[in-house]
Amino acid sequence: MTLIKSISGIRGTIGGKPGENLSPFDIVKFTASFIFFHQQRHAKKDITIVIGRDARISGKIIEDIIVATVSSMGANVINTGLSTTPTVEMAVILSKADGGIIITASHNPRQWNALKLLNEKGEFLSKADGEAVLKLSENLNFDFATVDELGKITNDNSFIKKHIDEILNLSLVNPEIIKKANFKIVVDGVNSTGGIAVPKLLEALGVSQVIPLYCEPTGEFPHNPEPLPENLTIISKVVVQQGADMGIVVDPDVDRLAFIMENGEMFGEEYTLVAVADYILRNKKSGNTVSNLSSTRALKDITEKYGGKYSASAVGEVNVVEKMKETKADIGGEGNGGVIYPELHYGRDSLVGIALFLTYLAELKTTISKLRASYPDYYISKNKITLTSEMNVDDIFTKISNIYQKYPINKIDGIKIDFPNGWVQLRTSNTEPIIRIYAEGTSKENADKLANEIIALIKSS
Repeated sequence: MTLIKSISGIRGTIGGKPGENLSPFDIVKFTASFIFFHQQRHAKKDITIVIGRDARISGKIIEDIIVATVSSMGANVINTGLSTTPTVEMAVILSKADGGIIITASHNPRQWNALKLLNEKGEFLSKADGEAVLKLSENLNFDFATVDELGKITNDNSFIKKHIDEILNLSLVNPEIIKKANFKIVVDGVNSTGGIAVPKLLEALGVSQVIPLYCEPTGEFPHNPEPLPENLTIISKVVVQQGADMGIVVDPDVDRLAFIMENGEMFGEEYTLVAVADYILRNKKSGNTVSNLSSTRALKDITEKYGGKYSASAVGEVNVVEKMKETKADIGGEGNGGVIYPELHYGRDSLVGIALFLTYLAELKTTISKLRASYPDYYISKNKITLTSEMNVDDIFTKISNIYQKYPINKIDGIKIDFPNGWVQLRTSNTEPIIRIYAEGTSKENADKLANEIIALIKSS
């Protein structure tokens, strides 16, 4: 497996040869480059970096390597240990640190791990900053500290509680109304740090009955950790068997959020952001929203219902955040269950998503299935085509654009064609030799038809 390098960090499978997999050598080289970048940026050597990890089996070993490397560069470490991606982001903000490193491969299987890099705002690096770190990792033009200049290491596992406290202080989070609702909730923590953070959050919110499922942070994922319907059959059954009001599912680093309805069916990961945005905009009476081009049209519908403006960004959290700042959006995120609420911080955060959603559900005094039924029904068809040496992506995109030129076409990330009854987006993958073809329609058949029509045109090119 090739080591995957990007502006947001590096990821790969554990073991193997340096440069080909996520080896200790690559971890040291990349971490040191990141620290040197921040030392130059802040014009000082004794910067402070926050580190945290999910519960993956390889996490502790990588944590030890990173902590030692950061200290060896003369930088100080605040090590949060077992944590979540949004908690590490909040820890950078709360501790006024100079940056952060999150050790997680998100929804990837157990053999994977990764380093995600944060700036002093607790946000992912910009494209320019990420490219600068990558260049430094190739040149290795930096020095390690002498024995008298080693950085200080501080272990602090209090940040999950501090993160929850910040959520409880938000004006639109109401623990009292949640407590009165007497919710019974099943939580699937996929045996990672969501199993620590989500039950603690629910307890703080006053949820009366929490049924933990796979909430031991062993790193042994009991099922594919991506929160998709086909991976969540067990929690769906448990919700029904226990007569629970709903189920909550997060990925291993707790930045993707999905709900199970009381009937055991999926609320729809695409609709996590839609429901939270509905609550935010209802209270503001208007407001702006952002999601990426691959997310459901339902967010645009909800936004315009309240008189707000919806904007689309290129795929990628850093692009969503950039567009949110540009448009002064009140809520935003991605259709994979990623909620970004800038009143707290600019990062996908399942914990704040849960708190806002439960407040809304309690306020409405309804069931989660009735809430879902109040939103427009859209279906997304996700497909891909493997690129061959004969295929020219630019020619393919030009051909498709010319054929559908009478429809609105967005070209900020591949091409996206808006039809009256749906849309199709084509974009190349950053990590695989494929073209992704996503389509959305008012029925599964309609979405598949739109996608298959484009796929046939590509294959005939």
